[in-house]
Amino acid sequence: MRLIERYLFRQLVGPTILATAALAALALLARSLSEFDILVEQRQTALIFAKMILLALPQLLNIIMPVALFVAALVALNRLHTEQEIVVCFAGGMSRWRVISPAMRLSVFAALISLALGLWAQPWSARLIRETAFDMKTDLASTLVRPGEFTEPGPGLTVYAQTIDRDNLIKNLFIHQEKPNGGSVTYTAREGVIAKRNDLPVLIMRKGSNQEFSSAGVLNYLSFEEYVFDLSTLFQSDELLHYKIADRYPHELFFPDMTQDWEQHNRVKMLAEGHSRLASPLYNIAMMAMALAAVIGGSFSRMGYGKRIAAVGAAAAVVRILGFGVQAACDDQAWLNVLQYAVPVAATWWGLAQIFRQKVKRYVPIAAPVGLQPLGGVS
Repeated sequence: MRLIERYLFRQLVGPTILATAALAALALLARSLSEFDILVEQRQTALIFAKMILLALPQLLNIIMPVALFVAALVALNRLHTEQEIVVCFAGGMSRWRVISPAMRLSVFAALISLALGLWAQPWSARLIRETAFDMKTDLASTLVRPGEFTEPGPGLTVYAQTIDRDNLIKNLFIHQEKPNGGSVTYTAREGVIAKRNDLPVLIMRKGSNQEFSSAGVLNYLSFEEYVFDLSTLFQSDELLHYKIADRYPHELFFPDMTQDWEQHNRVKMLAEGHSRLASPLYNIAMMAMALAAVIGGSFSRMGYGKRIAAVGAAAAVVRILGFGVQAACDDQAWLNVLQYAVPVAATWWGLAQIFRQKVKRYVPIAAPVGLQPLGGVS
């Protein structure tokens, strides 16, 4: 790039980075509010909470990058145009393509970043989110006990605990268990902790007692310093971790294992997701082309370009919403996947057409005045 093109590129990069960072911060804040129950109800650590929030960043960036690029381009280009810097570029003999090439290069860079996020970073982070959520779901400490509440984690089992500290030490524990033969057992303990012995989950209770009523109505009382309560029979589960469509890598979306029933039934949806990963980066180029059309696509105006920018902004919103609608429709009809590419390509074509529709005349024909003759001519 030449000096003037590098200058225009720098004027666009700064606002784009700021807009992307601002929108990403807002998206992460909204995500953190929706995931706040990880700390409150599931009693996970702040590290797990931060991990779940940050792992959503690749998917969020894919959504907000076209919007950030569009907003930043409008701000930067409008300032350059109103300060007549772009007018100076045209007056200096630069073609329209040379003037818009820094912006188009930036949009191509953004599209490549978005493509890398969609093909590799997004499924990788989505899988980690799924695995972390599965680990929390199968966490015995959060499933068995909730501080200050009576819970029923299993049939015939009632559990209460006053508090649970950050080390998962359970204080003032109460357990009541109904037995199949008609008897019942009640355990009370000053403290307890969930652990594993011989690879089996157990609840170790300390400084407590148990009262057992047999089916014949006989009461047996026992105090203990430590008692091991077996949890393996209560939490036996054959549930397996299953990756959803959004968690799959491109080769798994386009070339699924057709021997699996789930993948046979979701073949069309997997194709729609795969084409969406490839088509979504094109919206970065489309949004930039529309932003350029809003500012450069018309004649120069000292009064600003508010109406034109508002109209193109509304059109950009319609284009993006239409893209989401097409993606949803592709979940049922595979032949509609071509529209996932057609929408951003059509928006790009429209934006560039608005820019290049005005022909710039480099030469002005001069007609010879009537009655004049060339020098040296015959009088």
